[in-house]
Amino acid sequence: MLCKEATGKFDMKECKSMRMPLAPQGKNQNEEEELLVPKIYRSLVGGLLYLMTTRPDLMFSGSYLSRYLKEPKFKHFNEAKRFLRYIKETLDIGLMFTTHKEPKLIGYSDSDGG
Repeated sequence: MLCKEATGKFDMKECKSMRMPLAPQGKNQNEEEELLVPKIYRSLVGGLLYLMTTRPDLMFSGSYLSRYLKEPKFKHFNEAKRFLRYIKETLDIGLMFTTHKEPKLIGYSDSDGG
């Protein structure tokens, strides 16, 4: 759901998918220019943070991108778009939350009684 909305919102409907959420370190070092409209970056990262509740594999990348919410650079926006391409590649991955009519509480303990 988020990926379909995001690809339209950020003009990425025809983007290629990626197998890695972030580029290797050192690849985009020369893109230090300021992002003209930081609101777009903040909107994108906010949506990704919401998605992380069902996708633990996104936790590191989403947290990394959220570090730059205050003053995002052009390279951070490119990394966030790459992250969307990774999500496109991995749409079938995630946690499924279901409901049960009679919930059962199960607890475990690692004590030896001594």
